[in-house]
Amino acid sequence: MNFFKTCLILGSACYFLSCQDVKVSNKETEPAEQNLLDVIAQFNTAFRNGNVASLSSMITENYTHTNSTSKAIGKADWLNYMSKREADIVSGNLAVIDYKMDDVEIQYFGKTAIVTGKVVVSTREKEELRINEYRITNVWVNKNGNWKRAGFHDSKIK
Repeated sequence: MNFFKTCLILGSACYFLSCQDVKVSNKETEPAEQNLLDVIAQFNTAFRNGNVASLSSMITENYTHTNSTSKAIGKADWLNYMSKREADIVSGNLAVIDYKMDDVEIQYFGKTAIVTGKVVVSTREKEELRINEYRITNVWVNKNGNWKRAGFHDSKIK
């Protein structure tokens, strides 16, 4: 009976532990984390500058973009929005003064990462200065060694 209880307890423990998220040691996550942080920095620079060609190459085919003011849109609709934004930047109708991402936290789940943070963006449009703050959640996937953004959501703080 004791042997049976021991096997049952050990088996149950192994099952429940296998369901838990496993945190990989810092030595193993640091290169992946730095790589993803570099890609996020490149993405943010492309967004700030309105570089649609770069952004297009950095998102998945089934990309989903959701923000606090509209329903979710896919890749084509988001790139269409970004093309209009790029034209506004090029024409001078929109100036992005500052775009900063802070409070970044990354959780890895194999080849998927959930990135949370805070974005502060300052823009000037029609001589009006706007400073907005957002809490963001991004889903990034690593395919063939390349990180691509698969999903985005934000909520306006102010």
